[in-house]
Amino acid sequence: MPDRDPSQLDLFTGAPSPTPPRGRRRGQEEPVGPAEQPEEVRVLGEQLPAGLFLGTSSWTFPGWKGLVYDRETPAARLSREGLGAYAHHPVLRTVGVDRTFYAPIPASAFADYAAQVPAGFRFLVKAHEACTLARWPVHQRYGDLRGQSNDRFLDAAYARDLVVAPFVEGLGEKAGPLVFQLPPQDPRDFGGVGPFVERLHAFLAALPRGPLYAVELRNESLLTEALAQALADVGACPVLAVWKDMPPVELQAVRTRALQAPALVVRWMLPPNLDYEEARKRYFPFNRLVDEDVRTREAISRASVAALRAGRPVFVTLNNKAEGSAPLSAVQLARSVILRTKSIANVES
Repeated sequence: MPDRDPSQLDLFTGAPSPTPPRGRRRGQEEPVGPAEQPEEVRVLGEQLPAGLFLGTSSWTFPGWKGLVYDRETPAARLSREGLGAYAHHPVLRTVGVDRTFYAPIPASAFADYAAQVPAGFRFLVKAHEACTLARWPVHQRYGDLRGQSNDRFLDAAYARDLVVAPFVEGLGEKAGPLVFQLPPQDPRDFGGVGPFVERLHAFLAALPRGPLYAVELRNESLLTEALAQALADVGACPVLAVWKDMPPVELQAVRTRALQAPALVVRWMLPPNLDYEEARKRYFPFNRLVDEDVRTREAISRASVAALRAGRPVFVTLNNKAEGSAPLSAVQLARSVILRTKSIANVES
């Protein structure tokens, strides 16, 4: 199952995104505002390379009071009103939209999101799971479909009309990567690795040109040379997925040729030794770094700097379950990228 937090469940209903507030009426609460940031964080934001988009997997966490928001605010209200305050953070230039994994949303919902953020902000959006599940999981939320083969798996027409079209229309220039995340699944459900790569290539080739497509795999056996060639052929990006059953970032980057793709896309989700629920319990309410993973951070930093120096944009989203607090992880990663960039510049000067 994809990563999510109980405090975010309102985002996964498939209902259209609520319209952002147009003003405060008498008796309404003051709108949530951005937290005051330390001078060092403001300076980091000013020094970030223009092509680097750091952000978090969502924005609806009450525990981010003082880190992102000026007050503790319920998750449901943050889902409606918090995005504008989130986008004021000096380091956070992107955010993940996960609700789209559970059901498509209309262009108007994307447009509501886009209206709340500045021009340079970008959204990383997950495509509907119907595109990426060969067989529906045996889980109660799938009802009668549980365990059945999925006819919409890698169906380009469905993806074009229900996923790509509203994404492009609603977000416009604020659209970042559109991520097709394939959860862990039995390769036999799609005929083995070879047939899967051929089918994925045909699927991506049939999608409308223009958007930045990215593919996230959570089966290590699928990270093959044939996959790297297929993605390169259609101009799609592999996603470096920091997740407990995947190899280290450096190895993923080599196997998928990630640094040769049109953009570097990274999703840092979990530490290597914890599953989702264990990490959620350990790190809640996500307001401090609990288990800093310096090795992973520096690996992402090295890859980011290499991509930026090659003229490619970089999109990195971080989950609270990576180190304990996604905004603080983003600040630490920003600091590492800036220091690394300055160090290289000093050597070359």
